[in-house]
Parts: sequence; structure tokens; C-alpha cells
Amino acid sequence: MTHAHQTDTPDLVTDAIVIGGGIGGLTAALFLERHGIPAEVFERSAAINELGVGINLMPQAIATWAEIGLLDDIEAAGIAPDHLYYRTKSGATAWDEPRGRAAGLPYPQVSIHRGRLQGVLHRAYEARRPGHVHCDRKFVGYEEREECVIATFEARDGSRYTVEGQVLIGADGIHSALRARLYRDEGRPRWSGRIMWRGTADWPAFGDGRSFVIAGDIDTRLVLFPIGAGESPDTRLTNWVLVHRMAEDGAAWEGTQDWQNRADRDQCLAAVRSFDLPDLDVSALVAATGDILEYPMSDRDPLEAWSFGRVTLLGDAAHPMYPFGGNGSAQAALDARALAEALSHAPDPVQALRVYEEARRERVYEVVLTNRKGGPERVIDVVEERMRRDGVAPEDIPVEERREIVHAYAKLAGYAKDQLERRAS
Repeated sequence: MTHAHQTDTPDLVTDAIVIGGGIGGLTAALFLERHGIPAEVFERSAAINELGVGINLMPQAIATWAEIGLLDDIEAAGIAPDHLYYRTKSGATAWDEPRGRAAGLPYPQVSIHRGRLQGVLHRAYEARRPGHVHCDRKFVGYEEREECVIATFEARDGSRYTVEGQVLIGADGIHSALRARLYRDEGRPRWSGRIMWRGTADWPAFGDGRSFVIAGDIDTRLVLFPIGAGESPDTRLTNWVLVHRMAEDGAAWEGTQDWQNRADRDQCLAAVRSFDLPDLDVSALVAATGDILEYPMSDRDPLEAWSFGRVTLLGDAAHPMYPFGGNGSAQAALDARALAEALSHAPDPVQALRVYEEARRERVYEVVLTNRKGGPERVIDVVEERMRRDGVAPEDIPVEERREIVHAYAKLAGYAKDQLERRAS
């Protein structure tokens, strides 16, 4: 890439300007660095604080980070679950299967605290390009010129910084400031009518200590998985998420959309009492949790385009999705990989962004829309409906039918066994 300097000198000149120092933005910077493309990352927070809750990294995401040498670091920062159980509210097993390497895959699935993953990515980029992650930089606008794009950032003290680049990448999440400028009339994210309550607690290990449980229907769903060692050999740092319907799909969410909102514990306990899981005292787990966080489960409708000239979107800025299937971080990582490859091969940045979007947009929006129907977890809803309607047990429902729901999603999202084996070869 070549630069055309303007008469009004910018504070910084680079190839790629990345808005957002989260998982998507840092992964994009790392893949760009791998292809020899310098990137500057701008984060609005005062520091890269390792915030958040537990998340799951599907094997296709792990395969992607393995390409940039981060497999061992990510695996060491979390726990690789070896078995997944889909259960009804009453505890019946709708489907279960080994996961990751236990399923014969070449890559693990990893359960990890989001902040620890962000820390791994941040340290990796700092090691490779020290000093190129800039905090306290809020994106406030851009100007596209014939030979470059100029982005403007503002610090908390009101001072402004201009950066010249060949491309501008918005990786600034579901509330993307760049997306808001590209689609000025879009408004707030689309609320599903469901709330997510989240927490972590030191808790006795269930199963073999690497088991993952998803229970309940699409309107009241519980997810439990370990994300780290516990305070004793018999416990694990256990992450739990409770999804509960509060309103109709598409209703207006009147509250704030902040990861750090505190939840009403009594409201959460009332919802969790609808579960009867014989080997898991979920009410006690919730009661033992320190801070419980609340967040609306939201996404956005698919866009007809997310690249305009030298400007593009990535990750949740482009395609925020419901957390069913655990694919938000994975799809952001796949975006980052595809974007860097396109920029490294296309002779023109504008053409490269078109190639990137063509490679990713339609496929990832299939994931977004499938997640609105429950993703792979829909197998629980199918089994519960048959149990209620026909009086059958889960094992009476054909194995092939249940497997197809779960495995079709894996293929769509990119972590089917044959897909991963091709990547590993």
C-alpha cells in the first residue's frame, strides 16, 4: 500500500486504522501484521481492561488463532470442555456429544473469561508491534479522500487526533460508532425481548470438570460451563448465563445496554426455579454468585452492504448475533482472517474490501438468522415439544433427526469435522 500525504498533516499515518480494541479489532490487527500490513488500533476506554464474562470459543475460532501462534496461550487461559449436554428444563438429555479434541477434532473448544482472551490478544499484538494500541481514543468521524481515509479521534480531555490510512475498519461492537455514521437512521439494536443474567462462582465441578450444560427452552435457557480452576481441586470457576423472556420479540428496550449493569438477584432466582436438574443445584449456584450482571439479548438486522469505499465493518459492528451457538467471537475472528487476506492480495484497498465482504457477508448473516431460531440449541425445543405433544422420551426421537439439528449448525458456522480437518492439513 502507498500513501498520498495531504497538506493538512495528520497526527499519524498508517495502512489500516482499526476502531475498537476488543476481540475483533485486536484479531484483525494481528492478522494484518501477519500479512505485513501495519495497523493502529484505537480504543475509547482509558485502558485495555480485561472485562466481561465467560464465553465459548468454537473450534473454528481456535483454528483461526492457531494460524497466528496463539493456540497454546488461549488454551492455557481457559478450559477445553470435552462433553456437551443439551437438557430439557426437567433434566432429560435431549442430545449430548463429545466436544473438541474429545470428538476427534484437530482443535479444541475453549471456555474462557472474555477479558482473559482480550488480554492474550492485546499482549500478542504489543509483543509484535509495541505501542500501536491507543487508548482513550473515541472515534468521532472520518473523511474519505481519493488516495486515503482520514479518521478523527477524541480524548477525554477534548483533544483531537487525526489518522491517515488506506482503510478504516470498524470493530467497535454492537453500538458501533462507525456503523452509526454509515447507517444514520438505523437506531438502537433490535431487542429479542429476552434478558441475559450472567455470573461466575467457585462451584463444585460437574461431570468430569470439563462438562458443558445447556438446558431449557428458547425463552428460558440456562448455560453452565467452567472457565478456570477453582479454589480447591474439587471446584471450578463456573460461568452461568440465564436467558429469560421479559417482553415480545422486537419490543423497545428502555434500559441501558452496558455489560456492567447489576441485576436483581431475586428476579433471577425466581426464573431459575423453573429448572429441575437433578445433579445441579442451580438456585444455590445463583445465590452463591457475587455480582450478577444483566444485559438485553439483542442483535441487528442484516445489512445490504458493510463496505463503502475504504471503510468497512467487522465482527459485532457488522453482524451482532444472539449468543446461541457461541459464535460471536468466532465469526469476528473469521472476519479478521478474511479481511487481512483480501487486503494482502488485492491491488486496490477498495477492491479488497469488496472481496472481504463477498467472502463473509451472506454466510455470516445465515448464522445471525439461524441464531434467532435458537441455533443448535433448537434441539432442546424440538425434544420438549415432542415430549409434551406425543408423550415420548428423548431417546424415542430418531438420533439422526436430533444430530442433524446440531451438526447442520456446526457446518454453517464452520466447525464441522471435515471443515476443521481441511484447515489442519
